[in-house]
Amino acid sequence: MFLTLTTTGTPERPATDLGYLLHKHPDKAQAFSTSYGTAHVLYPEADAGRCTAALLLEVDAVALVRRGKGKGRGGAPDAALAQYVNDRPYAASSLLAVALSTVFSSAMKGVCNARPELPGQARPLRIEVPALPARGGPDLVRKLFEPLGWAVTAEPVPLDTEFPEWGDSRYVRLVLESGALTLAEALRHLYVLLPVLDDAKHYWVAPDEVDKLLRAGEGWLPGHPEQKLITSRYLARRWSLTRAATERLELVRLAEADDSEVEEIDNAVEAETETEEKPTPLAVRRREAIVTALRRSGAARVLDLGCGQGQLVQTLLKDPAFTEIVGVDVSMRALTIASRRLKLDRMGERQASRVTLFQGSLAYTDGRLKGYDAAVLSEVIEHLDLPRLPALEYAVFGSARPRTVLVTTPNVEYNVRWESLPAGHVRHGDHRFEWTRAEFRTWARAVAERHGYTVAFEPVGPDDPEVGPPTQMAVFTITTPKEAKAA
Repeated sequence: MFLTLTTTGTPERPATDLGYLLHKHPDKAQAFSTSYGTAHVLYPEADAGRCTAALLLEVDAVALVRRGKGKGRGGAPDAALAQYVNDRPYAASSLLAVALSTVFSSAMKGVCNARPELPGQARPLRIEVPALPARGGPDLVRKLFEPLGWAVTAEPVPLDTEFPEWGDSRYVRLVLESGALTLAEALRHLYVLLPVLDDAKHYWVAPDEVDKLLRAGEGWLPGHPEQKLITSRYLARRWSLTRAATERLELVRLAEADDSEVEEIDNAVEAETETEEKPTPLAVRRREAIVTALRRSGAARVLDLGCGQGQLVQTLLKDPAFTEIVGVDVSMRALTIASRRLKLDRMGERQASRVTLFQGSLAYTDGRLKGYDAAVLSEVIEHLDLPRLPALEYAVFGSARPRTVLVTTPNVEYNVRWESLPAGHVRHGDHRFEWTRAEFRTWARAVAERHGYTVAFEPVGPDDPEVGPPTQMAVFTITTPKEAKAA
C-alpha cells in the first residue's frame, strides 16, 4: 500500500516543516513494525518549495491470514485461496489507517514539541492514494471528502486497460487537495474514511472503536452529511455500537448548537453517578478466575508456582479459606519484590504464618512442593523452552501431585484482536511460545492421561465467538483414588 502527502512552502514557511509535523526527518528513510507488516517512511523530495512524505506499507499476507478470522476478507466465506490471493497488500484499507495512526500518532494528535506553533497552521496539502477500494464508487468518495474542504479527484481504475469493455473496477486513484486544513485534520479524515470506503476492517470491531471514531471525528463528524453511513461502516455495521456512537454524536451536535458543553446537555443523571466503568484488566480477571476455581476445588493449602512479584499470593491472602499459601519462583529479585509487596516484614504473626516465599526451579523435583491441595501455574509455561516442559510436567504432576492444578496461558488466536501487536510477535518478550486453543488442549489432555488427572478447560476474559478468550485455563483434578486420598 502506498500513500504520499505533499505540501508547498515559501522561504518564510518552508515546506520541510512537514518533517517536524510528522516527527520524521526528511534526510532519513525509516521503517516501523505495525500490526501486519512493516511501514516505511521516506521523502522523495524535500526542499523549501516542495516536500513530499511517502508511506509504504508492506503487508505480511501470511501473517494476516494466520492472525485473522480465517475466512477471507472481513470474515466472508471465500474460497481457501482467497485468503492469500486478494488485494490486501496493495489497496488502501484499515491496514493503512492503522499504520497512519501508528507511525504518525503525534502528528494526528496535533503535537509538535520542537515547533509547537506548526500543528495549528493550515497549509497546502495534496494527498495521493494510487489504489483505494471504493464501495460506492467515485460519487461516494466525493460525498465523503468534499464536505470536509477537499478538492477531490477520484479516477476509476479500469479492470483491464486492454479490455475496456469490461468496465471499471471498484478501485479509484484518489487525489485530495486543500489549503485550509491542518495536517492533523487531514490525517484524522484519512484514518476514519479509508476503512469506511473499503467497507471492511481487518480486526474485530470492539466497543472501544466507538471512542476511536469520536476522537478522530472530533470537530467534523457530528455535522457531516454522511454521518450515518460513516458511523455504520466504520463500526462494521454492529448495530449496538452504531447506536451508541450516534447518540454521543447527537449530544455533541446539540452542545455545539447551544454553545455549551456536552456535560451540560447530558445532565439527566447526577454527576456522582455518571462515572463510566473502566474495563477490568485481564490480569485481574485471571486472578479472579483462579480464585474461583480454587474455592470450587475446596483447596486450603495452595502453591503459586512461578509467583513472580506476588500479585496472586496477595489476592489469596485476602481470603481466609486459604490457610497456607506458598510462592515459588526461580528469581530472587522477583521474590524480593513480592516480599515488599506483601509487607512481610510488617505483617502480623498470625497472617505471616499463612504465607511462605522460597526460591525453586520447576525444572527439578522438589520435596517441599509435596502435600498441597492445589498448585497454580499462572502464565508460566510459555516462559519455558518447549524441550523443558516435560521436566516441569514431571516436577508438578509426577512428583508434587497436588489434588488440583490450574494452568493458564495466552491464547495466541486472540492476538489478532490487539491491532497494536506487531505481526508475528508474542505478547511478551520472554515468551518462548504461545499456543492456540487446540495446541493447549492437546498438551493438557496428554499430561492428564500420563499422570492420572482429569482436565477441564475454562475461558478467562471475554470469550470471542471467533478466536476464543485472551487467556485459556486448564483445571486438572487428580483421579487415582489412593493417591488422591494420600494427597
